[in-house]
Amino acid sequence: MSGKFNFSNRKYVIGAVAVIVTVTYILRLFNLQILSDEYKKNADSNAFRKEIQYPSRGLIQDRKGQLMVFNEPSYNIMVVMQEQLGVDTADFCRTIGITEEEYVKKMQEIKARRNYSRYTPQLFLGQIPAEEFSVFREKLFRFKGFSVEKRSTRRYASKLAAHILGDVGEVSEHDIEEDDYYQSGDYIGKLGVERSYETLLRGEKGVRIMLRDVRGRTQGHYKDGQYDKEPKPGKNLTLSIDMNLQALAERLLQGKLGAIVAIEPSTGEILCMASGPTYDPDSLIGRDRGKYHKMLKNDKKSPMLNRAVMGTYPPGSTFKITQALIGLQEGIITPQTTFPCSRGFNYKGLHVGCHGHGSPIALVPAIATSCNSYFCWNLYRMFGATEKYGSVQGAMTRWKDHLVRMGYGYKLGVDLPGEARGMIPNAEFYDKHIGHNWNGLTVVSISIGQGEVTATPLQIANLAATVANRGYYFIPHIVRAVQDGQIDTIYRRPHYTMVDRKWYQYAVEGMRAAVTGGTCRGANIPGYEVCGKTGTAQNRGHDHSAFMGFAPMNNPRIAVAVYIENGGFGATFGVPIGALIMEQYLNGELSPASEARAASMQARSINYPYYN
Repeated sequence: MSGKFNFSNRKYVIGAVAVIVTVTYILRLFNLQILSDEYKKNADSNAFRKEIQYPSRGLIQDRKGQLMVFNEPSYNIMVVMQEQLGVDTADFCRTIGITEEEYVKKMQEIKARRNYSRYTPQLFLGQIPAEEFSVFREKLFRFKGFSVEKRSTRRYASKLAAHILGDVGEVSEHDIEEDDYYQSGDYIGKLGVERSYETLLRGEKGVRIMLRDVRGRTQGHYKDGQYDKEPKPGKNLTLSIDMNLQALAERLLQGKLGAIVAIEPSTGEILCMASGPTYDPDSLIGRDRGKYHKMLKNDKKSPMLNRAVMGTYPPGSTFKITQALIGLQEGIITPQTTFPCSRGFNYKGLHVGCHGHGSPIALVPAIATSCNSYFCWNLYRMFGATEKYGSVQGAMTRWKDHLVRMGYGYKLGVDLPGEARGMIPNAEFYDKHIGHNWNGLTVVSISIGQGEVTATPLQIANLAATVANRGYYFIPHIVRAVQDGQIDTIYRRPHYTMVDRKWYQYAVEGMRAAVTGGTCRGANIPGYEVCGKTGTAQNRGHDHSAFMGFAPMNNPRIAVAVYIENGGFGATFGVPIGALIMEQYLNGELSPASEARAASMQARSINYPYYN
């Protein structure tokens, strides 16, 4: 009886286990076949091959329609690691012109990629020009596992504007992680416009779905291409750059370190942006890209550094225009206010030197002669007006607020990567580094663009444009128009300073007087009323030469800044270069006499012993 009971119980237990196992299998199969697409994907991968169709990248032209960047057919050599076993590597290397050591290195790099799979095509060698590819194509059948992918290569119409245009290179693992549009072997803009407008220039990929048989052979389009997708080409861009002006700017920077920026004040469009030294953009194309990129990166003069937006320098006397405007707006001075200058600012044992001129001096002639003493007194008065601002810290906060609204101390927002912000110190900075007992005398050097103050050449050019507009600016930008679209509204909105328009007229008068009889006499252009301001920025080595100006005085069409490292006085390099840039743009060409001056300036190199 007991035995029958135990047997009967065991039977039910075994039956229950069998039912549970059966139900579990059924649920699992249901999940895999109905709810999950894992097996469907695996089956599809065996039956279909998806071929990515790459779009043509958008073209780039200058403001007059002159082509700057275009595309040429090229090829990528792809490899499926699982299938390439047994390839004659010596023959392969001879065919494509690499060494066997390079072959081994390439294979190691492929295997080290984060998303590496030995069953999918991997980029082995990219951007091979059509003329170099023809020999490889004839022998491709010998190299099992290798295939060819048709792509395009960026080409540059000239050697100009490398820092503006940038370049295109293979995506990094970081790029792939940041944007799932990319996969290993794709290309992306690395610098310049190519980088900042990447999403517009790249277009949209297409795809062809090919049907394969059980042996993996392609049988044709799946459902006659019903599910294929055509690629959409990238958008074409029109830049604001004038290529003739750009060519002149790069000529004038030969043998020098520095930058030239010209802006159209009424729009904020950048007419030219040159940085010296520069490089040939074509050098970063094709299989030798890595070699040249390393060489440029190792050059002590940093040719890949766009000094116009990445270089930060003491603005020197160009900064005095901001100080004049702040003093007028804050009621610290009037146009008639005069200050003494006895070869400089002298007060309580502090001396800030200045060159000889009449004394005492009022605002307009102080701008024209670039009087250091005038602007030292102006700052000292403002920072001492504790009854107005509560403390020296309060005065400095107001001072900095003005400068930020003028475009200093923060990035302007130019549509190029890597822009630096420069430096406008605040009260907290001095409280931390000096203590709370500092005053206007302690920091008086900032009144003449020295000390802790730094700016980019772009910010200096923007100040010239702001004065030209009598109190507002548009964010400087490189792209003028986008195919079938518009530039961002931030580049079409005016930004006003905190200074009333009426005070700008005195800054304009001072800058005009600097050209007619002051420190900028070399900026005169026949037929135009040019306004300018020199800058000689003190440096641990030889002083930097700076200039900013605009023309014509009324209805201005161009504002320019020139900054030459270790160039000496502003009148030595800054003024003559700035004058040539303005003349070229206003007249469309240089006069014979000006062309001779340009050739002379081009030939003048500066020795930089610390870079040798």
